Amino acid sequence: MFVGIDVGTFETKGVLVDADGTVLAMAHRRHGISTPQPGHVEQDPEADWWADVTAVASELMDHPRGPEVRAVGVSAIGPCVVATDEELRPLRPAILYGIDARATRQVERLTAALGADEVLRRSGNALTSQSAGPKIAWLRDEEPEVWARARWFMTSQSWLVARLTGSVTIDHATAGYFHPLYDLRARRWDVRGCEDFVTAEQLPQPAWSSAVAGRIHAAAAAQTRLPEGTPVVVGTTDAPAEAVAAGVVSDGSLMAMYGSSGYFIRVGSTPVVSPHLWAAPFVFEGTYVLAAGTSTTGTATRWVADVLGLTDPDDSVTFQRLLALAHQSPPGSRGVLALPHFSGERTPFQDPHCRAAVVGLGLEHTAADVARAVLEGTGHAVAEAILTYGREGVVVDRVVAIGGATKNDVILGTVSAVTGLAQEVAQSPGAAYGDAFLAAVGVGAIADVAGATAWRVTRHVVEPDPVAAPGLRADHDAFVGLYHALAPWNQARRDPEARGVS
Repeated sequence: MFVGIDVGTFETKGVLVDADGTVLAMAHRRHGISTPQPGHVEQDPEADWWADVTAVASELMDHPRGPEVRAVGVSAIGPCVVATDEELRPLRPAILYGIDARATRQVERLTAALGADEVLRRSGNALTSQSAGPKIAWLRDEEPEVWARARWFMTSQSWLVARLTGSVTIDHATAGYFHPLYDLRARRWDVRGCEDFVTAEQLPQPAWSSAVAGRIHAAAAAQTRLPEGTPVVVGTTDAPAEAVAAGVVSDGSLMAMYGSSGYFIRVGSTPVVSPHLWAAPFVFEGTYVLAAGTSTTGTATRWVADVLGLTDPDDSVTFQRLLALAHQSPPGSRGVLALPHFSGERTPFQDPHCRAAVVGLGLEHTAADVARAVLEGTGHAVAEAILTYGREGVVVDRVVAIGGATKNDVILGTVSAVTGLAQEVAQSPGAAYGDAFLAAVGVGAIADVAGATAWRVTRHVVEPDPVAAPGLRADHDAFVGLYHALAPWNQARRDPEARGVS
């Protein structure tokens, strides 16, 4: 038996899996996020992450075969920044991944100090809100008392694995997002020019995701009910674990993860550097990824459902209502166009300050038109991220779609129509399933990583709609144009002086 546990933005999921990939038990817990001020997105590692992991693991151990668990894998959202003391106690709430845009000033300062070319050469990435390094610098600048007490700056699953085993590690895939602190080609920490806010000794030890980090110690066993001494692998963030769960492990394959935000991983055998995409190692030695992301996917659908009064205590009912309403409007939403940039946007704009918009409304439009426009707008955002690969000369041979929003045929249909790519919708339990696979690899129960494809089940395939495609592609051009048209207004909106406001 193998246990996989994934801590997502809003939910923690766990699975108990046998060596053939059969899921014998599942468990989940919900949690929320904190937004103490605009641009800041946080979670409590103890109350949100550890409490969930202990509850989910304990529930899985209720299964009759739970005590047979041979290895454990953990993934979580990232890259986050968790500052802890020597005893692994968090010193403040965790600063989340790219949806947290607090470190804009630090991004600009570090880029100027190191030079944009050096940042790109070293880390394979430009500095953005997705970069963990500037958020450590933000702690030094804005919370010096916390920064001064920090023994470790780690990420979400690093902290969870450390709580389970006492070993402070980080997978190369996540370390690759601690730019500018990680050398992509050398695959090691490089903090030159950043010594004023971090040392290499304050960062976890990099290792491959399926390597065994340590074994569950007595205190963690008592809280989780996982057997003491069980090996725990290094793990990774949720997106690479999702890719493994979906069987996206071969060169040229792309995983499109439709979650609360969108995340896209294209696997390759060599590192590719692009200023518009994120380069990092993948979870297995000798593999790399080129990644992209959108800031809001599922969160945009939640927003429009709430605003239109469709919310039900059962999330599945909420989204069924939203989809049914959207289907009352034709493709193209009768001329209504939406930008779903509620939390800024990542690929390709890398603009934490842009905001959402709905345009083209007339008295003839209905709630159905607005619902469909937001769903199509979410699809346009995903499509624009995927199209960035082609613009950078990177071939995508196949797309495997996963995540909750794959149940939304308006979003998926828009993406396939605009990009011209078919999408294989995987029936996967999610990142926790990938964690279980990594755990099995880590203890030698699975020898060939290509075995991940044997665990994948394809639910159906979404093909580009030849009837809707021409109109949606024209809408996509308008979508991109609308972003650029609103960019000066968004800049002025965040700069009171530019608006003449004292």
